[in-house]
Amino acid sequence: MTSTARPFLNRRLAEFGTTIFAEMSALAVRTGAINLGQGFPDTDGPEEIREAAVRALRDGRGNQYPPGPGVPELRAAVAAHQQRRYGLSYDPDTEVLVTAGATEAIAAALLGLLEPGDEVVALEPYYDSYAACIAMAGGRRVPVTLRPHEGAFRLDLDELRDAVTDRTRLLLLNTPHNPTGTVLTREELAAIAELAVERDLLVVTDEVYEHLVFDDAEHVPIATFPGMRERTVTIGSAGKTFSFTGWKVGWVTAAPALVTAVRSAKQYLTYVASGPFQYAVAEALALPETYFTAFRDDMRAKRDLLAAGLTEAGFGVHRPAGTYFITTDIRPLGFGDGFAFCRALPERAGVVAIPNAVFYDHREAGAPFVRFAFCKRTAVLEEAVRRLKALAG
Repeated sequence: MTSTARPFLNRRLAEFGTTIFAEMSALAVRTGAINLGQGFPDTDGPEEIREAAVRALRDGRGNQYPPGPGVPELRAAVAAHQQRRYGLSYDPDTEVLVTAGATEAIAAALLGLLEPGDEVVALEPYYDSYAACIAMAGGRRVPVTLRPHEGAFRLDLDELRDAVTDRTRLLLLNTPHNPTGTVLTREELAAIAELAVERDLLVVTDEVYEHLVFDDAEHVPIATFPGMRERTVTIGSAGKTFSFTGWKVGWVTAAPALVTAVRSAKQYLTYVASGPFQYAVAEALALPETYFTAFRDDMRAKRDLLAAGLTEAGFGVHRPAGTYFITTDIRPLGFGDGFAFCRALPERAGVVAIPNAVFYDHREAGAPFVRFAFCKRTAVLEEAVRRLKALAG
């Protein structure tokens, strides 16, 4: 093979290597550490939903290519969920699109809506696929940093307004927010909506943790605000709510023209996916309210267990209002480099975490923060807490 000076990887993706999740998961396997890094449950979701997937397989539903927009049953269930929960009315045939998880929904939305050079304002720190998807679409990301304030990470609305320029095409939101656990308030969302209307911006909003809000926090879709339904692409997912992350069933709800744009990109990504699981998720979305309440209460108890243990171990703990992640400050333990801390933690304490700096453009802003996931069995969390106590000594 003739050598060439030209790199194989295109320049848009040159800054993205192997994800930190792969590195830390491999480290957990090698050391036998408890993996509180990657955000997936260690138990399956409701038995009746798993059986619904088996039934679909046996009945021959979804074993071949499902319809491109998603099976009608799931699209109807998504529309009913949005109406029942938030009073948002969507036509299942023209305003709902099923995707291969929320990650594909994000990618397809950005690929379908951005022109090369368009700016995307995103809340930093952000889920790592956001940066890669903006790059693949030829966009330019403009981070607005959530900063610690009174035990939580808050948005500076003035900074957000200042970040918008004549080149800004869309705002990329995530609430409840991964990794900080922040839930944007009704007042914050109203201000963002006013800005979007004033500057004629599109909004892509990742709401996969919509059912995981705690205490006095409230999840309010930005699409419910005046002038926002026609300019908002809302992304949801079954994985986080029903603990079947491997099924990869997500969805988009939006006005017809926006769904058409997203579908135009999505059809050339996976085309379709997760056929039998779509029927099962349709049944999951119709579960009684008792399921969602019990799920939230269980996660809140696990949050409290891990937060108390991390505090006792000496971390500075930012108590999350949503999601199933806790962001901690390692400076009280005498450390300032989250990468070095997380790479050493499995040997020191037998636990794996994720350095938040990977979610930042401004790496220095995230350097002292480390994320732990609490979507694990109680016994696993109790053992992790026991091991982390070694740090306090």
